[in-house]
Amino acid sequence: MRGWRRLGTRFLPFADVATPDLPLPRLFRLSLFQVSVGMSAVLLIGTLNRVMIVELGVPASVVGLMVALPVVFAPFRALIGFRSDTHRSVLGWRRLPYIWFGSLLQFGGLAIMPFALLLLSGDTEWPPIFGQVAAALAFLLVGAGLHTVQTVGLALATDLAAEETQPRVVAMMSVMLLAGMVVSALLFGALLADFSHLRLIQVIQGAAVVTMALNCIALWKQEPRSPARSDNHVPQPSFSESWAALRQGGRWNRRLLAVGLGSAAFSMQDVLLEPYGGQVLAMPVSGTTLLTALFAGGGIGGLSFAAKALQGGWDEHRVAAYGALTGVFAFAAVILAAPLGSVLLFAGATALIGFGSGLFVAGTLIACMRFAGKGHAGLALGAWGAVQATAAGAAIAAGSVIRDTVGSAATAGAFGSALDVVATGYGAVYLIEILLLFLTLAVIGPLVRHAGAPLSVPLLGHRRADVVEPTPSLAR
Repeated sequence: MRGWRRLGTRFLPFADVATPDLPLPRLFRLSLFQVSVGMSAVLLIGTLNRVMIVELGVPASVVGLMVALPVVFAPFRALIGFRSDTHRSVLGWRRLPYIWFGSLLQFGGLAIMPFALLLLSGDTEWPPIFGQVAAALAFLLVGAGLHTVQTVGLALATDLAAEETQPRVVAMMSVMLLAGMVVSALLFGALLADFSHLRLIQVIQGAAVVTMALNCIALWKQEPRSPARSDNHVPQPSFSESWAALRQGGRWNRRLLAVGLGSAAFSMQDVLLEPYGGQVLAMPVSGTTLLTALFAGGGIGGLSFAAKALQGGWDEHRVAAYGALTGVFAFAAVILAAPLGSVLLFAGATALIGFGSGLFVAGTLIACMRFAGKGHAGLALGAWGAVQATAAGAAIAAGSVIRDTVGSAATAGAFGSALDVVATGYGAVYLIEILLLFLTLAVIGPLVRHAGAPLSVPLLGHRRADVVEPTPSLAR
């Protein structure tokens, strides 16, 4: 019996994350908020961008800007995390009010989104401005809800977990996010195989109802009430004071720069992945929707591998560097799939992108947690999320514009007959992503040495040296 228990712990990275105070069923129930976030993410960056570009005929640049609109709220994630750290409530809750109102925003945006998309496609006698405003409002509401729910939900998970299990709990939450993306992508692909406007309305509004239900189940009796949190006489630090205290953890500017560059590199192609499969490799809607499942499946593998490696003592920044290096090879394979006409190579490269992204997310997220002081979990997670989401949203918008601009120039003959193909615009985006990943590796390098890794030790298989508490003089 003991042998079977050891076997499960070895091959399931999160089997030992539960504690008597936080049993595994309660932890899985809490993680349902990540499932709802993953479902909305699939709609925004997976299914809907393909439907809008191919089926509804919306220009890719407009789609990219709409999908990137939620980035407007991304910089506020640090402030949201800070407010949830210091929130005073009559009911004695800190995190729950923010997650509840974030869920309402998510629900409202999804509820009106299908009608807004039909207006945006021009299938109406109303002026185009109505469709553009309605679609922008829907995407903004969903984005605001996503950022609030995810930031504060992760902070609540760290509150409930024991200090030694917090990094693995957060990694598990990230796995549940990708698991939600996998399941949602499969369901949306099956439901939209026979596409119609009515079916689109049914699917998106059904997702709104499921989102609200999952978040309510996740929050039920999770955060204990504390009367001390309603005491208005207890002094609370300001945002600037908390941020200054957080930066004492060492080299936050470089760490967040690495997060931004890597997130932009992995996200620039998000809105183009399925259209690439449809336009360049002639894949059907159901087939391109499965690409999101492959990406998420690779991400789950990357997060699971990272959790096991970090538990074994690997340095967090080095794990993130492995993710960036994996992404370089994956994006090169995507470019190669076009001249070869290989759907199989493209599918494998998509899974590899997810694997590299999972390594990078786990490494940078847990590094930010490890260097955050006590009582700053929400602020640290919010800072990571703000940089990550801002860089991703800006990259998605830029990628769409670059694809349209370069693609139009190529088909007009500006680059010669050899590049007069639809794949040229996509290839330019993937080449820029490879360059950004090399820049990410250059930024991460000093962080690995800062954590105690000697330069003479080979990269492969190196474990983190004993971590020395950083001093204020090392902070940048």
